[in-house]
Amino acid sequence: MAAYLIADIDVTDAEAFAEYRRRVPETEERYGGRYLGRGGETHVLDGDWQPNRLVIIEFPDMERLLSWYRSPEYAPLIEIRHRCARSKIVALDGVPTPG
Repeated sequence: MAAYLIADIDVTDAEAFAEYRRRVPETEERYGGRYLGRGGETHVLDGDWQPNRLVIIEFPDMERLLSWYRSPEYAPLIEIRHRCARSKIVALDGVPTPG
């Protein structure tokens, strides 16, 4: 069953974040991750949430998502992200496919 990483990123240092953004896709692809949405325009339909830079990444399953997030390849990028952005990140299980 697919799993999704959903992140709301508030970039505080655009130059440093550019390095993160450049390097992270290759690490995700190794674990089967693919972007469903990244930094596009958002429309708040209900409530008061005002996302900054919203990112949604699909992984084949939660195990691969967590393996990527905890991987040695991604660890240095987490450090970069922590230095140049404030982020809220959640992992969500998808729904089973009928059949």
